[in-house]
Amino acid sequence: MKTRKIALIGGPSTGKTTLINALKSSGYYCMEEISRQVTIDAQDNGIDQLFLKDPLLFSQQLLLGRQNQFTQANDLKQDLVFFDRGLPDVIAYLDYLGSSYPEIFKTVCIQHKYDYVFILKPWKAIYKQDNERYETFKQAVVIHEYLVKSYTKFGYTIIETPFGTVKERIDFIVNYLSKQA
Repeated sequence: MKTRKIALIGGPSTGKTTLINALKSSGYYCMEEISRQVTIDAQDNGIDQLFLKDPLLFSQQLLLGRQNQFTQANDLKQDLVFFDRGLPDVIAYLDYLGSSYPEIFKTVCIQHKYDYVFILKPWKAIYKQDNERYETFKQAVVIHEYLVKSYTKFGYTIIETPFGTVKERIDFIVNYLSKQA
Protein backbone atom coordinates (compact mmCIF):
# COMPACT_ATOMS: atom_id res chain seq x y z
CA MET A 1 0.00 0.00 0.00
CA LYS A 2 1.33 3.41 -0.99
CA THR A 3 0.83 6.03 1.66
CA ARG A 4 -0.88 9.10 0.26
CA LYS A 5 0.61 12.27 1.71
CA ILE A 6 -1.86 15.12 2.24
CA ALA A 7 -0.64 18.65 3.04
CA LEU A 8 -3.01 21.04 4.79
CA ILE A 9 -1.76 24.54 4.09
CA GLY A 10 -2.86 28.09 4.70
CA GLY A 11 -1.71 31.29 6.29
CA PRO A 12 -1.63 31.86 10.03
CA SER A 13 -4.80 31.07 11.99
CA THR A 14 -6.82 29.47 9.19
CA GLY A 15 -7.70 26.34 11.17
CA LYS A 16 -4.99 23.92 10.02
CA THR A 17 -3.96 22.70 13.46
CA THR A 18 -7.58 22.43 14.58
CA LEU A 19 -8.26 20.19 11.57
CA ILE A 20 -5.12 18.14 12.19
CA ASN A 21 -6.17 17.58 15.81
CA ALA A 22 -9.70 16.58 14.74
CA LEU A 23 -8.32 14.23 12.08
CA LYS A 24 -6.06 12.66 14.72
CA SER A 25 -9.05 12.22 17.02
CA SER A 26 -10.83 10.48 14.13
CA GLY A 27 -8.01 7.95 13.80
CA TYR A 28 -5.98 9.47 10.96
CA TYR A 29 -2.21 9.64 11.14
CA CYS A 30 -1.05 13.25 11.24
CA MET A 31 2.29 15.04 11.24
CA GLU A 32 2.09 18.10 13.45
CA GLU A 33 3.32 21.60 12.64
CA ILE A 34 6.85 22.07 13.88
CA SER A 35 7.30 25.84 13.54
CA ARG A 36 5.76 26.55 16.94
CA GLN A 37 8.28 24.21 18.57
CA VAL A 38 11.19 25.81 16.70
CA THR A 39 9.92 29.23 17.88
CA ILE A 40 9.48 28.07 21.48
CA ASP A 41 12.95 26.47 21.51
CA ALA A 42 14.46 29.74 20.23
CA GLN A 43 12.55 31.72 22.88
CA ASP A 44 13.94 29.39 25.54
CA ASN A 45 17.38 30.41 24.22
CA GLY A 46 16.58 34.14 24.42
CA ILE A 47 15.50 34.77 20.81
CA ASP A 48 11.98 36.19 20.82
CA GLN A 49 11.16 35.64 17.12
CA LEU A 50 13.77 33.50 15.36
CA PHE A 51 11.84 33.77 12.08
CA LEU A 52 12.24 37.57 12.15
CA LYS A 53 15.77 37.62 13.62
CA ASP A 54 17.29 34.93 11.38
CA PRO A 55 14.75 33.77 8.79
CA LEU A 56 17.24 31.50 7.03
CA LEU A 57 18.22 29.61 10.19
CA PHE A 58 14.58 29.26 11.19
CA SER A 59 13.69 28.06 7.69
CA GLN A 60 16.57 25.57 7.57
CA GLN A 61 15.27 24.02 10.80
CA LEU A 62 11.74 23.86 9.38
CA LEU A 63 12.89 22.40 6.07
CA LEU A 64 14.88 19.68 7.81
CA GLY A 65 12.04 18.89 10.22
CA ARG A 66 9.43 18.71 7.47
CA GLN A 67 11.72 16.64 5.27
CA ASN A 68 12.14 14.19 8.18
CA GLN A 69 8.36 14.03 8.61
CA PHE A 70 7.92 13.32 4.90
CA THR A 71 10.51 10.54 5.04
CA GLN A 72 8.91 9.04 8.17
CA ALA A 73 5.58 8.90 6.34
CA ASN A 74 7.15 6.62 3.71
CA ASP A 75 7.65 3.95 6.38
CA LEU A 76 4.11 4.07 7.77
CA LYS A 77 1.55 1.44 6.97
CA GLN A 78 -1.18 4.04 6.53
CA ASP A 79 -3.39 4.84 3.56
CA LEU A 80 -3.38 8.57 4.39
CA VAL A 81 -0.96 10.76 6.30
CA PHE A 82 -1.90 14.40 6.88
CA PHE A 83 0.72 17.13 7.31
CA ASP A 84 0.16 20.43 9.11
CA ARG A 85 1.95 22.48 6.41
CA GLY A 86 4.34 21.23 3.76
CA LEU A 87 7.84 21.83 2.48
CA PRO A 88 6.94 24.59 -0.05
CA ASP A 89 5.58 26.64 2.88
CA VAL A 90 9.20 27.32 3.81
CA ILE A 91 9.89 28.93 0.44
CA ALA A 92 6.59 30.83 0.50
CA TYR A 93 7.47 32.47 3.81
CA LEU A 94 11.02 33.31 2.71
CA ASP A 95 9.64 34.84 -0.50
CA TYR A 96 7.13 36.77 1.61
CA LEU A 97 10.05 38.27 3.56
CA GLY A 98 12.09 38.86 0.40
CA SER A 99 14.86 36.63 1.80
CA SER A 100 17.23 34.66 -0.36
CA TYR A 101 17.87 30.97 0.26
CA PRO A 102 20.10 28.22 -1.12
CA GLU A 103 19.01 26.20 -4.15
CA ILE A 104 18.77 23.09 -1.95
CA PHE A 105 15.49 24.47 -0.56
CA LYS A 106 13.91 24.16 -4.00
CA THR A 107 15.56 20.79 -4.62
CA VAL A 108 14.09 19.36 -1.42
CA CYS A 109 10.62 20.59 -2.44
CA ILE A 110 10.98 18.99 -5.88
CA GLN A 111 12.21 15.68 -4.45
CA HIS A 112 9.43 15.38 -1.84
CA LYS A 113 5.99 15.68 -3.44
CA TYR A 114 2.67 15.52 -1.60
CA ASP A 115 -0.16 13.66 -3.28
CA TYR A 116 -2.78 16.28 -2.43
CA VAL A 117 -2.68 19.83 -1.10
CA PHE A 118 -5.69 21.39 0.61
CA ILE A 119 -5.56 25.11 1.32
CA LEU A 120 -7.50 26.94 4.00
CA LYS A 121 -8.21 30.56 3.13
CA PRO A 122 -7.79 33.45 5.57
CA TRP A 123 -10.92 33.64 7.71
CA LYS A 124 -11.32 36.78 9.80
CA ALA A 125 -13.94 35.17 12.09
CA ILE A 126 -11.43 32.65 13.47
CA TYR A 127 -8.23 34.71 13.23
CA LYS A 128 -6.21 35.07 16.46
CA GLN A 129 -2.75 36.36 17.24
CA ASP A 130 -0.67 34.86 20.06
CA ASN A 131 2.89 34.58 21.34
CA GLU A 132 4.09 32.52 18.35
CA ARG A 133 1.73 34.01 15.75
CA TYR A 134 2.69 37.64 15.35
CA GLU A 135 1.18 38.32 11.91
CA THR A 136 -1.86 40.54 11.49
CA PHE A 137 -4.88 39.35 9.53
CA LYS A 138 -3.83 41.62 6.64
CA GLN A 139 -0.40 39.94 6.60
CA ALA A 140 -2.08 36.53 6.72
CA VAL A 141 -3.95 37.40 3.50
CA VAL A 142 -0.65 38.30 1.79
CA ILE A 143 1.00 35.12 3.08
CA HIS A 144 -1.91 33.14 1.62
CA GLU A 145 -1.04 34.52 -1.83
CA TYR A 146 2.61 33.56 -1.38
CA LEU A 147 1.57 30.03 -0.43
CA VAL A 148 -0.57 29.74 -3.56
CA LYS A 149 2.37 30.96 -5.70
CA SER A 150 4.84 28.61 -4.04
CA TYR A 151 2.77 25.44 -4.37
CA THR A 152 1.70 26.34 -7.91
CA LYS A 153 5.35 26.88 -8.85
CA PHE A 154 6.07 23.30 -7.72
CA GLY A 155 3.28 21.93 -9.90
CA TYR A 156 0.59 21.31 -7.30
CA THR A 157 -3.11 21.52 -7.93
CA ILE A 158 -4.37 23.26 -4.81
CA ILE A 159 -7.76 22.16 -3.49
CA GLU A 160 -9.58 25.01 -1.77
CA THR A 161 -11.23 23.94 1.47
CA PRO A 162 -14.50 25.80 2.09
CA PHE A 163 -15.27 27.68 5.29
CA GLY A 164 -17.42 25.75 7.73
CA THR A 165 -17.38 23.83 10.96
CA VAL A 166 -14.46 21.55 11.70
CA LYS A 167 -16.67 18.56 10.85
CA GLU A 168 -17.77 20.12 7.53
CA ARG A 169 -14.18 20.84 6.56
CA ILE A 170 -13.00 17.34 7.46
CA ASP A 171 -15.95 15.80 5.61
CA PHE A 172 -15.02 17.85 2.53
CA ILE A 173 -11.39 16.66 2.64
CA VAL A 174 -12.17 13.01 3.41
CA ASN A 175 -14.94 12.85 0.78
CA TYR A 176 -12.63 14.38 -1.81
CA LEU A 177 -9.90 11.85 -1.03
CA SER A 178 -12.29 8.88 -1.04
CA LYS A 179 -13.35 9.81 -4.59
CA GLN A 180 -9.66 9.78 -5.61
CA ALA A 181 -8.92 6.33 -4.18
